[in-house]
Amino acid sequence: MRRLPLIVAVLAIAACTRPYGAVPSQEQLDWQSMEMNMFCHFGPNTFTGREWGEGTEAEDIFNPTALDCRQWARTAKAAGFGGIIITAKHHDGFCLWPNPVSTHTVRESSWRGGKGDVLRELSEACAAEGLKFGIYISPWDRNDPHYGTPEYNEVFRQTLHSALTDYGPVFEQWFDGACGEGPNGKRQEYDWPLFLGEVFTDQPHAIVFSNVGPGCRWVGNEEGSAGRTSWATFSPEKYGATREQLPGEYWKYLNEGDAGGSQWIPSETDVSIRPGWFWKESESGRLKSVSELLKIYYESVGRNSLLLLNVPPDTRGLIPAGDSIRLMEFRAALDKIFAEDLAAGAKVRRSGSGITLELPGPRTFNRIVLCEDVRKGQRIAEFTVEARTPDGWKEIARETTVGLKRIVLVGETTADALRITVLSSLGRPHLGRPELYLDTVYEDPATVRAKGTVHPAAEPIVLDLGGETSCKGIYYTPIYKGEGGVILTWRLETSADGRTWTVLREEGMFDNIRNNPVRTEVELPLKARWIRLTPLTTSTDTTYGLSDFGILQ
Repeated sequence: MRRLPLIVAVLAIAACTRPYGAVPSQEQLDWQSMEMNMFCHFGPNTFTGREWGEGTEAEDIFNPTALDCRQWARTAKAAGFGGIIITAKHHDGFCLWPNPVSTHTVRESSWRGGKGDVLRELSEACAAEGLKFGIYISPWDRNDPHYGTPEYNEVFRQTLHSALTDYGPVFEQWFDGACGEGPNGKRQEYDWPLFLGEVFTDQPHAIVFSNVGPGCRWVGNEEGSAGRTSWATFSPEKYGATREQLPGEYWKYLNEGDAGGSQWIPSETDVSIRPGWFWKESESGRLKSVSELLKIYYESVGRNSLLLLNVPPDTRGLIPAGDSIRLMEFRAALDKIFAEDLAAGAKVRRSGSGITLELPGPRTFNRIVLCEDVRKGQRIAEFTVEARTPDGWKEIARETTVGLKRIVLVGETTADALRITVLSSLGRPHLGRPELYLDTVYEDPATVRAKGTVHPAAEPIVLDLGGETSCKGIYYTPIYKGEGGVILTWRLETSADGRTWTVLREEGMFDNIRNNPVRTEVELPLKARWIRLTPLTTSTDTTYGLSDFGILQ
């Protein structure tokens, strides 16, 4: 499929003397034109089965037996990704490089005799395969004793410096908004101006991801879906920078952006090929299907966003064969769908409000690809698509934004002409020449809307196993998309008779379940007949949804 900069440059309607509002930097334009990058969550959690580590894990737990970053890079390149972003430091504080200001790193592990460096191996592998290299460094640190004190901000700045100055060009620095208690029981006040200053000093061309940019923003969910309305412009000053201060509508704002926003901060859509972010053997049979990945592509890249697809390496340090095969199937599907532009050879008639294509003859299609020359600003706010069929002109789509790339999904249509009419625009629209394709691969995935019940926040879940049973742990499944709220923290008790209870864990946590409300497992060996899980905190404070709860055998 042709790269977007060529489409935009060649097919822009007309020159415009002045851009409208915020416009992308060349780095932002190059970044979004990559379309898809690979995320690799890798670290102690890979070996413990956790999503959020405690920070107390022994360094020796990190011991990939056959690490081969070149295999990651070859896999990413074959799948059509432009770059790889690695979790260099997750919330547990463990560093995949010998960070000089930490004692919780690969240097303290026995892996490769304490001489290993994942960042070095991956950056070199990316360079060898012609991929770009990016780094995720969580500001939350559940290991560093300075966390929660003013000294930590300087420690974190030095952490950034060491990762950003010794491994070549970094195309994206990825920050999440995580901010929790550290080993001293304190929360950290992050010095973001200090952190951003370090990033741009060390890597002046890097795109910085966070909730509010400045290079790109979070899409507001981990489901792989940008808004049907999707502006690359955004006004972070409307709500502030920390999640704790954000009202509920902010998530919709992240998802859709802001028409005429003060800054160019396009969305990035992060989602995992598996239910969780780190590799777990139990999830190897639960990979997203090709149709699910296509749906994600259409709702991310096809909605003016960039797709960051997580493909986690396993305990060997390799991308598992099943994940790799699924990526190749996904790539083959995209190549098949977008192999032939059915609008090639069409005569183009333009007007101030849109564009008409006179096709060489009847064409059957179900995908329409549109683009704006965003170097002059994102302008189109509403448009319609009409097709000339044997029964005359017929409206087949009505949508809002376009941006750098918009893929409009329509029912299978046979027509000999196409008309796009811009109904609303922030200034004169600069619409590129449409492309038409026929997708015979995609089948709309049956959305699994798990049934469940909504309970008061403090109501316990009691499970009778029917007799004394040994198990490896527990799992909890919220209602689809977290309807009714999700359990965040909990107390777990066991009983032999259902009357006298023993506390097994005073306060546990379902890691990352607020952002990714899917079945979440906790390894916690126990032996009992009765189990009682009492919610301590929920995402709504008043209720939680329950689809399923059970034990791991």
